[in-house]
Amino acid sequence: MTEPTGRRERKKAQTRQSLADAALELFLDRGYDQVGVKDVADAADVSVTTLFKHFPGKEALVFDQDDDLEAALVAAVRDRTPGTSIPQALREHILLKQTQSVIHAADPRFADFTRLVQETPALRDYAQHMWTRHEAALARAIAEAVGAPGDDVSCAALARFALEARGLILRHAEPRRAADEAFALLERGWAASHPGS
Repeated sequence: MTEPTGRRERKKAQTRQSLADAALELFLDRGYDQVGVKDVADAADVSVTTLFKHFPGKEALVFDQDDDLEAALVAAVRDRTPGTSIPQALREHILLKQTQSVIHAADPRFADFTRLVQETPALRDYAQHMWTRHEAALARAIAEAVGAPGDDVSCAALARFALEARGLILRHAEPRRAADEAFALLERGWAASHPGS
């Protein structure tokens, strides 16, 4: 008799969460470069093969919510409140995501997690890549929102610049001020080429 799909999916989600939790604990405790995927698999009591069924690589263990990024970016454009420009909606989304990191800011490990990512080149690069690989989907959503062709260069440019701005914002000593300044620049250029959107 086969297991019900709901139960199977719950078990997969539990295994995935156990792996992510074990990885984060080990990385924070020992440092990212001192932990191997076998260490994480052992800590979660699964095989390395099972680990790779859930995560494509070591970096992905730290960023468990990658699958939701694209949908959330597209929704930030499509579901923005009337009167909110696309650059404003993206600014708010990026600032919101900054505060909703893998570990909630209220968690005492938040500062350690942030430091781990910022001080580990592989994690910092992976985090940036996670955002920028959704550029095409975001550009399409922007184009749809303004009634432009799917290959509109200004829509693609806004998507790229907004996603790249995130890295500048996160590295800045005052992220909110950095977001205000970066997106004010994007807003002025966008408003000039697409008034009212």
